[in-house]
Parts: sequence; structure tokens; C-alpha cells
Amino acid sequence: MDAILAFGLLIGLILGGMWVQFAVAGAGLFYLWLLKGFAGWKALGLVSWGAANSFTLAAIPLFVLMAEILLGSGLASRLYNGVAPFMRRLPGGLLHTNIVGSGIFAAISGGSAPTAAAMSTVSLPELGKRGYDRRLVAGSLAAGGTLGILIPPSITMIIYATFTETSIARLFAAGLIPGIVLALLYMGFIMLRALRNPALAPKVETKATPADLGRALLDILPFLLLIVLVLGSIYGGFATPTEAGAVGTVGALLISALYRRLSLDLIRKALVRTATMSGNILFIVFTSMIFAYATALSGVGEDLVAKLESAEVSKVAFLLIIMVVFAILGCFMEGLGMIAIIVPVIFPALLALNVDPIWFGVFVVILVELGQLTPPLGVILFVVASSSSEVTVEDVILGTLPFFAIILLFMLLMIAFPQIALFLPEVTFG
Repeated sequence: MDAILAFGLLIGLILGGMWVQFAVAGAGLFYLWLLKGFAGWKALGLVSWGAANSFTLAAIPLFVLMAEILLGSGLASRLYNGVAPFMRRLPGGLLHTNIVGSGIFAAISGGSAPTAAAMSTVSLPELGKRGYDRRLVAGSLAAGGTLGILIPPSITMIIYATFTETSIARLFAAGLIPGIVLALLYMGFIMLRALRNPALAPKVETKATPADLGRALLDILPFLLLIVLVLGSIYGGFATPTEAGAVGTVGALLISALYRRLSLDLIRKALVRTATMSGNILFIVFTSMIFAYATALSGVGEDLVAKLESAEVSKVAFLLIIMVVFAILGCFMEGLGMIAIIVPVIFPALLALNVDPIWFGVFVVILVELGQLTPPLGVILFVVASSSSEVTVEDVILGTLPFFAIILLFMLLMIAFPQIALFLPEVTFG
């Protein structure tokens, strides 16, 4: 009953318009008061210190800063122009550049919003002039943006690892192949649409010369080297994710300097945006630690395990239930909040059902992707729509629907074939 009251208060506060951070904090404090009275608040100092004193969480501002430097320097246009010559002859043409460019930027940004913003500001005006279907363009940009939290490094995975005490390096490795497969599925769908209706994506008749491809490769190469440097140092065991984030930040500064975009004003603005975004993320983590502490104190996770065992619920059925819960909550709650609130409750049940925590980390990230595409609060929908006056939120939502279905089908594929996520961690780390 206490858990129902606490979760009911949480949902009520969020639906009432309160910011997620304060809603979680209020519900968590109320939950503790129901369990132990005011005496339950005595441990808040230790909970606060545990949330703040985390070497793992220190990676978040570093990855955010790396993305902000590259985004603020305007190098997304150079990346987009570098990918375009390799994609434009495929059925669907430059729509594939949205997906591939998003995938590459995702590997250096760690977040979906920066990825979607970077690609949308370049792609929407360019493809609009060329006569591409605006809904398909908007949908491909929104779908490509979601790769930002799946393809490592991923801030969402860092949050999941914090609450479940799983290896970030393994999570990063587990997200790579699913991210690539999902991108390929997006591209396959675009090809089919373009082949059935060529008017959606006008074909580019000019063929890129070897010189064009060489110049394009030079535009992409620094970004690929940065990806190899960051992820290679983690997978090779040379650096922790936090240390790799620091290396990536230095690499972003060097790339900006290489293209003569580096300035004190750029650094100042990047630091301000990083402090704002990181503060928001870490505040969510801090308040969620309070709620997670109350959840652990109540034993609701163990009660859930007992009920699942008595009801003989299968692993697949439980995962499908989780998909439905995340889909509903995704309509009015952001992804980090869902992870911080739900995962501590269901994690004991997952272990009891022999669900691999690394695999489930990738599964949860994809669920968060769905939430970012779900109206009315899907953040990626508004990021893409705000990038150009030629595209409305309605265009983005309608254009995203087929990609939403692709993500759902891919999740079912992951349930049937868990090695999609587990193969690379097993090969890399044994």
C-alpha cells in the first residue's frame, strides 16, 4: 500500500506539471515518511553523499562537454557533407545521410537531443530545397537522433550502470551492434519507401568523383579517429569511461582547432551549456537515489519477485509487461526519470528470472528511445520540429510512426536473439 501511495503521488505530481526532479524528490521523501516516519530521513546525508561521490557519474559532464564543443563549433555540417557523397546514389539518397551522420555523431555525443539537433539544423534546409518529402525527412532525423543514447558512449547507459552497479564498458560494448543493426533497419525502410515511391526522395543524378569522395573522407576522418580513440581506449582496457571522456574532450578541442573553429567564446558557451545540462541530469540522479533508497527499504522488489514466482510469470511475459509500462510512462515522463524510478524496483525480479543485466541495459535504453518519440512529451519530436519553420510537430510525429514500429519489432528481435547485444561484450571482455 505504501508503494502504491508513493507511486501514485509521483505520477500525480508529474501530471500536474511539476518538474520530474522535484516530483521524484517529493514522492521519495513521502515514501520514506510512510515507512519510517521522520526517522527515515536521517539517512539522507549518506544517500546524498553516495549519489555525489561517484567516479562513474563524473563521465557525464565530460561526454556532454565533448558534444557541446563539436556542436557549438558548427562541425556537424562538415560531418553531414562528408557522409553525403557516399549515400546519395542509394535509393533514398540523402535520407541515408541523416541516419549515418546521426550514428557517427551519436558515437561522440552520448545523447539524443544533441544528435538530433546537430543533424536537423543541417539536413532540413538542404533536403527541403531538393524536394524531399518533409515528413520522411523529419522521421528519419528523429529516428536517427535516438541512436544518440544507444550507440556508445551513452549517458543513459551510465545512469543505468549507476543504479544497477553493472560495468559501463560492457554496456558500451553491448550497445554497439544493436545500434548499427537498428540504423541498418532504418536505412532498409527508407530504401523500400524510395523504391516504391521515388518522388519521396528525388534521385541525385550526378556521380561523385574520386576527388569528391577523397575530400568527403577527409571531412569524416577526424570524427572517426575521435570515435576510435574514445571507444578503443575503453574496449582495449587502457582507460575507464570517465578517463575516455576526458580524452574525447581534448580530442574535440583539437578537431575544432584543426578546422579553425576554436575560440574562447566557443569554450565559454560550451562550458555553460555543459554545466546546465549536467546539473539537470545529476539532479535527477540525486533525487532518484532518494526514491531508490525508499524502494530498497520497503522491500517492494523482493515482494515483486515472490509474486512473479507464485504467478509463474515467464521471462518473456515479464519483459512484454515492462515494454507496456515504459510505453505508458513515456507519454509524460523523460527517460532518465523512468530508469531511475522503475529499474531499482524491477531489478531483483530480473535477476530472479535470469535476465542478463547487460542485455537489459540495452533493452531499457531502447525503451527510452521509444519514450523520446512518444507524444506529447517526446523530446526528439520537438528538437527536430524546432530546427526549421518548414516542419511542424505533426509532420515529425507522422514521419516517425514507421520508425517507431521498427524499434518495437527490433525489441522483439532482441528478446528472441539476446546475442545481438551480448556477442560483443563476451568477445571483448570474455
